[in-house]
Amino acid sequence: MGRLFGTDGIRGVANVDLTPVLAYDLGRAVGHHLEAAGRSVVIGQDTRRSGDMLVAALAAGLTAVGADVVELGVVTTPGLAFVAGNGDHVAGIMVSASHNPAADNGLKVLSGGRKVDDEAEAILERLIFAADALPGRGNDELGRVVRDGTAVEAYRDHLADAAGDALRGLRVVLDCANGSAATIAPRLFADLGAEVTVLAAAPDGSNINLDCGSTHPEHMQAAVREHGADIGLAFDGDADRLIAADEHGDLVDGDAVMGICALARLAAGTLRNNVLVATVMSNGGLERAIGAAGGRLIRTPVGDRHVYEAMERHDAVLGGEQSGHIIFRDRATTGDGILTGIELIRVLRAGDQPLSALAARVPRLPQVMLNSAVRHKDQWQIDPAFSAAVAEATERLRGSGRILVRPSGTEPKLRIMVEGDDPDEIDAIARELDELARARLN
Repeated sequence: MGRLFGTDGIRGVANVDLTPVLAYDLGRAVGHHLEAAGRSVVIGQDTRRSGDMLVAALAAGLTAVGADVVELGVVTTPGLAFVAGNGDHVAGIMVSASHNPAADNGLKVLSGGRKVDDEAEAILERLIFAADALPGRGNDELGRVVRDGTAVEAYRDHLADAAGDALRGLRVVLDCANGSAATIAPRLFADLGAEVTVLAAAPDGSNINLDCGSTHPEHMQAAVREHGADIGLAFDGDADRLIAADEHGDLVDGDAVMGICALARLAAGTLRNNVLVATVMSNGGLERAIGAAGGRLIRTPVGDRHVYEAMERHDAVLGGEQSGHIIFRDRATTGDGILTGIELIRVLRAGDQPLSALAARVPRLPQVMLNSAVRHKDQWQIDPAFSAAVAEATERLRGSGRILVRPSGTEPKLRIMVEGDDPDEIDAIARELDELARARLN
């Protein structure tokens, strides 16, 4: 049986790969593993049409093993994490496929307000595959289901407290991706005094992430230019990511956002241990900018869970991914697009420079990314010719760049990233490695 959990929970095409039966079995597994009988599990969802179906199945599975269920309705993933981590709840489950198309959906399990670790996921997988053997409950011991849409008000207050008066008078474009952010971001920003232009805030169950949001920020960029806004913020479907635009409508990605916030905290002495945590995918320009300011960048494998674990190990308060999944550990236990937007705006309002000037402090090294279609993507390190070529190319860069080779987690491809100061050199290296990978690993 293949592994169910990926880098961000269980995902698949709703009602094909991700069925109500699987959701029911996960509900039973979570309830059994966390000994949730007589305790509550909170469930939230984004705006996909399949969300209601999967929430009902999860609730059935949880109540079958005696757990009570609190359904939050449509909520952001960080909103669910906040509720799950700040109440008398044993766990939280978010029904969302984040930035994926509407036909997909996903199940993210949280405990203590954060995503469960690899060990817990392995246990849950074993329980799912043996779900028929899990004991059920009699009528008097079954769990109950309640719906409480007001539970997220404490999360809204948490965001308002983080913002203070930083939004007052600011001209902001918000792209809500026809997802969960539509339920909270427009009203929150307007109530805090911003002049808000709202895009993609009319979810219909099928238009989440459709030509909008953080994966398609071009409409947000155009709106910034059209309305003369100070900043644009584009979220993904469950609002745990953010991609921004400056006053010219130019993109400010996750690396730039992390850099801007880290440099501000370094200057203020509030970047704990002077450490920023990022993944192997973050641009080398970010590392140079942080190092030049007296800080240190620590890299992790791809995935926000790896970022958070490294933040705990190094007692860091800021970390994230180039994709815009950024964690402020002094305020949250997971990536939060709305909170990230607020933190970015706080830095913007604290100085007398526009966002474009702040972003310019985080340079980008040229990068080439190629996806080599190969049958044996996991064998690149043991192939003597290919591994030797990677080592030789790394030496050619002489410390002025880096090479990252990793197998795709979802496709029969080897991802080859080459980064450095000389665009022609890195392009040549990437193409040489791509050609060799196709010859040696097929």
